[in-house]
Amino acid sequence: MKMIALKKGLDTFLEALVTVSMAVLTIDVTWQVITRFVIKHPSNWSEELATNLMIWVGLLGAAVALHRKSHLGIDYFTNRFSERRRLVTELVVYALVTVFSVGVMGFGGLRLVSITFMLGQLTPALKIPMGYIYLAIPVSGFFMTIYAAEFFVEAWGKLRRTRSAEAAAVHLKTKSIHN
Repeated sequence: MKMIALKKGLDTFLEALVTVSMAVLTIDVTWQVITRFVIKHPSNWSEELATNLMIWVGLLGAAVALHRKSHLGIDYFTNRFSERRRLVTELVVYALVTVFSVGVMGFGGLRLVSITFMLGQLTPALKIPMGYIYLAIPVSGFFMTIYAAEFFVEAWGKLRRTRSAEAAAVHLKTKSIHN
């Protein structure tokens, strides 16, 4: 029960973070347009802030999309599969997403963040350490790992129930033939 509450808290936090980041991004881009075209004195920091926020919104938004199962998929093929084949396909997809989000986004992202902090690389206008910008990669990987693992376990459970139901149906059919 505590795990469910913790996960719901993480879900809420992630969606709130993406929403707030998107709102700040919208305000920043509006400010950028006003300073460039109305005031005729473009802001030198707002473009960089917009770029950095877009990185965070894009990566965290990918995790939200995975959570909502709203990533682009090719349903044309999987809708033609049997229930069992569709579940096996889901297992493979979620296993691959988990491996990618742990390996590339998690470990690779943390390595990139670590190296960037060690080198002291800063953004040009805002002078923010680039490590904070790149931190979006492992943070997104963390959330994607949680969601992909959750959906993997769900698909595994459904596949086991499908196998049990198929076995029971075969048993009943065999029993009725012999009677």
